Amino acid sequence: MKTTRGLLAAGTLAASWLALGATSARADIIDDWTEQADALATDQRLPPPLHARVLAMMHVGMFEAVNAIDRRYAPYAVDLAADRKTSREAAIAAAAHDTLAAEFPDAAPALDARLGKALEAIEAGPARDRGVQLGRRAASELRTRRMPDGTELVESYRPVTAPGVYVPTAGVAGSTIGLCKPWVMASAAEFRPGPPPALTSEAWTRDLNEIREVGALKSTLRTPNQTDIARFWLMVGPRTWNPIVQQVLAASKLDLTDRARVHALVSMAAEDAYIAVFDAKYTYNLWRPVTAIRNADRTGNPATPRDAGWLPLGETPMHPEYPCAHCISSAAVAAVLRGVLGDDITPVTITSATAAGISRRFTRLTDYEEEVSNARVWAGFHYRFSTVVGRDMGRQIGERTLATQLKRR
Repeated sequence: MKTTRGLLAAGTLAASWLALGATSARADIIDDWTEQADALATDQRLPPPLHARVLAMMHVGMFEAVNAIDRRYAPYAVDLAADRKTSREAAIAAAAHDTLAAEFPDAAPALDARLGKALEAIEAGPARDRGVQLGRRAASELRTRRMPDGTELVESYRPVTAPGVYVPTAGVAGSTIGLCKPWVMASAAEFRPGPPPALTSEAWTRDLNEIREVGALKSTLRTPNQTDIARFWLMVGPRTWNPIVQQVLAASKLDLTDRARVHALVSMAAEDAYIAVFDAKYTYNLWRPVTAIRNADRTGNPATPRDAGWLPLGETPMHPEYPCAHCISSAAVAAVLRGVLGDDITPVTITSATAAGISRRFTRLTDYEEEVSNARVWAGFHYRFSTVVGRDMGRQIGERTLATQLKRR
């Protein structure tokens, strides 16, 4: 698997950053740099686990920098101390800049310009200079502690086949993510669940028949609203939760240091969720519904009829089914936010690049993670048991992150 340091298309990169430069500055400097990271990840087409990793590197670096000024919480890995008159905004901007420049070296000139604009908004002087130095040190030392982290490993998944027999040639995704270095977990397998249900079990029969009926491309049982929700959540990765985190924090009374802490906790939990779920996926290697339904006559279970031409509503992701990755990441994020601010939230609204004209509104974090899980069944990707297991894993990882990391001194 390649790292995030691949080449970016110069024209696309320039166009995207020109567009970013034309937008008005955000009141929250963390949100501003988060959106820069999202834009770069989109430009380079990073898969969700690598996008989440970039955010974790950046958000933890930001936290380490600003926390060194307030000394309010235990650091993650970099125990720094700074004069309390040091500019917190400059420290955050410099940490974000240096992290993204290391991950996306081709974007360095645009990132330099972005940092310059951010610093222009801060009064010049020793406080700003100390902030820049602090942010750069935090980013550098965190990177030294984290690297190598497993993202340098080369994908080597071997399709199951017999010599000379054709198998579909599309490459799988995420086969080495489970080998990456966790942020919080003792190992990638710490929260690995037990195996999926047997193909003749009651749970398998129930859940396969459910997705065959409601997850089919031309299902007559799935409602129009369920179809809209399924298509909405075809959008995956940090783009799905960053707007929620930003809106929840904007409505809170948390100061800059506390907001940086929450972003860091969310990002660590989300990346560990991906590491845990891909460890489990490639351990159990369970077939997707489209494969299972077309081969149901081979399972010895007469209660799960075969449908030779069955297709899901959406395009099935190219990695094993069990457990649900979208479910684990949303549950991990929700668990962190819930632990800090509670389940009931000021209403948040998000839009999706996969469902034009549709938006979703939530007033409870539990409703958000539950909808994501339902959407994966209605889209024809995941069995119900897989969504339940994924949510449970995500909650455990989020709660572990909040219980053990960045604790008040």
